[in-house]
Amino acid sequence: MANIGIFYGSSTGNTRDVSEKLQNAFGVDNADLHNIADTDIETLTRYNNLIFAVSTWGAGDLQDDWEDFFPNLDTIDFTGKKVAVMCLGDQENYPDFFADAMVILTEKVAELGGTVVGETSIDGYSFDVSKSARNGKFAGLVIDEDSQSDKTDQRIGKWVERLRSAFK
Repeated sequence: MANIGIFYGSSTGNTRDVSEKLQNAFGVDNADLHNIADTDIETLTRYNNLIFAVSTWGAGDLQDDWEDFFPNLDTIDFTGKKVAVMCLGDQENYPDFFADAMVILTEKVAELGGTVVGETSIDGYSFDVSKSARNGKFAGLVIDEDSQSDKTDQRIGKWVERLRSAFK
């Protein structure tokens, strides 16, 4: 078992594809990849370093598989666990709800005793409102495959380097 568990939910395949890039950036021996739709609580709790990958749907909602799994989080003690969240969003078509799903997960993890890591700057994005942005930072990594896919690899690379330190 790897040191890091990456758990993603994907409706269109974008979040899965970006999660695979994230796993490759860490090295497949260092990070295990799991579809949240096929995950049980026992699998998730084996890791002390977690990355949740989600996309925002509609007016700031979780992706369907994460929406289904979300109530299970209340049964997990996140004490001693470090959790980072990567969120896919569309800043052009949803500028008022950009990457809002991220904060749903980060707030739940914090409420359950976990340590949220992996903040990133809001610089380089163009949106009106995001519940996931506070004090010039997102609560995790935001990826926009719709209008900034050319920046995905660079953003992942920088984030992984920061998470390597945070996950030690």
